[in-house]
Amino acid sequence: MKSLLKILPLFTLFFLSCQKEYETLGPKEELLQQIAQLNQEIEAFEQIAQKNASNKQLQQSFEKSRLAYKKIEWAVEYFTPEPARFINGPALDELEVEENKFLNPSGFQVIEELIYPTFSAKEKATLQREIAVLKGLIMQVKEHVSAITISPDYVVDAVKMQMYRIITLGITGFDSPIANNSIPEAQASLLALPSVIEKLPQEPSQIQNSLLDRIRKAAAFCNSAKDFNSFDRTLFIKNYLNPISKNLQEFQQHYKIANVAKTNAVLQTASSLFGSKVFNVDAFIPSQEYAYTSAKAQLGKELFYDTSFSKEGARSCASCHNPELAFTDGLKTNLSLNGSRLLRNTPTLTYAGLQNAQFWDMRQTDLEKQSLDVIQNKDEMHGNIRDNIKNISSNPSYKKLIQKAFPKSKKLEEWQLQNALASYVRSLNKFNSKFDQHFTEPATALSAEEQLGFNVFAGKGKCATCHFIPLFNGTVPPAYKKTEQEVIGTPQIKNGKKIDPDLGRYAQYKMPQLLHAFKTPTLRNVALTAPYMHNGVFKSLEEVVVFYNEGGGAGTGIAVYNQTLPTDKLNLTDKEQKALVAFMKTLSDSK
Repeated sequence: MKSLLKILPLFTLFFLSCQKEYETLGPKEELLQQIAQLNQEIEAFEQIAQKNASNKQLQQSFEKSRLAYKKIEWAVEYFTPEPARFINGPALDELEVEENKFLNPSGFQVIEELIYPTFSAKEKATLQREIAVLKGLIMQVKEHVSAITISPDYVVDAVKMQMYRIITLGITGFDSPIANNSIPEAQASLLALPSVIEKLPQEPSQIQNSLLDRIRKAAAFCNSAKDFNSFDRTLFIKNYLNPISKNLQEFQQHYKIANVAKTNAVLQTASSLFGSKVFNVDAFIPSQEYAYTSAKAQLGKELFYDTSFSKEGARSCASCHNPELAFTDGLKTNLSLNGSRLLRNTPTLTYAGLQNAQFWDMRQTDLEKQSLDVIQNKDEMHGNIRDNIKNISSNPSYKKLIQKAFPKSKKLEEWQLQNALASYVRSLNKFNSKFDQHFTEPATALSAEEQLGFNVFAGKGKCATCHFIPLFNGTVPPAYKKTEQEVIGTPQIKNGKKIDPDLGRYAQYKMPQLLHAFKTPTLRNVALTAPYMHNGVFKSLEEVVVFYNEGGGAGTGIAVYNQTLPTDKLNLTDKEQKALVAFMKTLSDSK
């Protein structure tokens, strides 16, 4: 008995020391532990998939696995982006432009398509293979995380990015397009963050307590969702997620945690994802000498209205991009220099600087190349920038503008004129629409109908899975390093049963997946940019909504074998369709 009493204190001491060690795990150690837990869930899912399990058993195990992933998503997406894009990315082939090939999708969303709404026993081998691939991806994450140092500045930056990810992808159905489990998954993502923040090396404070309290309240609000469609995203973003972003900024400043030294599309000084000082246009420039300045933009504005760039001075950039129409022309398609119709509808230039590809077919990567392409195009301007340099350099009205824009240059060069034009286009981002004002202070509230429209846009309508909030274009958040294309099956004529013959990106890459693929354009100022689609086939937003409500081209009976838009009907009510249009009208910039 005495020997036992001697052992007990030693055991207690050992137990307490282990408990203390567990309680003081740093972010990296806890992350590795959670990766191990995720792997266990996937292995359990794998075992169920090997048996003749019921559909319900498969789905429940799958949901547990992805909820486990959502707990570490903040770190996986930030520290290991390469495997992350295949762990929970879209179940679509991904184009590798540099290698001119497509990569097959894998991960949770591919598995989701296999087991929802029902699982076919014929897909058993495919399911087991996909689970094995997923396990391999998680192993890559574990190996990478084991080899890196996770410092407080990177943790804070990763948490900020995760908040933006929840707003733009997590609650819109992007991550869970068929199972519609986005809200519980967003809740899991939120609930993982307090533990991460608490482990940062600092003394507790009221600022920290407020931040943790807001995160927990936001997670609790997710319980209010009866289902995916009815969740109030307007209220969730405005009253819960935006204040968390603001608190994160205050937390970082209070504890003097430095910003990570990198060029973000979202400025690190931003206190939320909404407002006029959030996005950094220099994240989309070819190289540093092209950096935006107001002086360059002023020179570019003058050049924008200069007809000397076109053959025989026939037109300027403004001839087809009218500022009163959000820099479009109001035409189905404009006329070429010889009077024939151009192939495509004139896109808006507003917010064009916040994407990684230009033109409907995405053939140019930046605005500098875009301006050169248009000026040299024999149908559009048929001009030559190089031949104009001497005349512009000697023009008295340009001399001072050039000196301010490029003060270190001894003579004007072609790239500088391209850069000036591009800089003017980069200045066309006001972020002052009624929508923007609803989510900033002082707020201008959206009407009940407009709020319903936003909730349809980001929920039942699935619009935000392609037109990402808040840019409403196809530049994928929160890193904004890739701009997407879609195949939606646009008809040649309204209500027609033939797809428009324009080959889209296929003309450039000759890949079957890109046949009739076009860039996802911004919807900002969309009320001013009719008619719509690359061929201007729809005259009104109401017509566009009907097209999507029917399931795109394939849903209306057009043969589109490679449509990336879901072909199922959205089943939007008349009230929801009307509200959706009302919401899109709130995206118009104020004068």
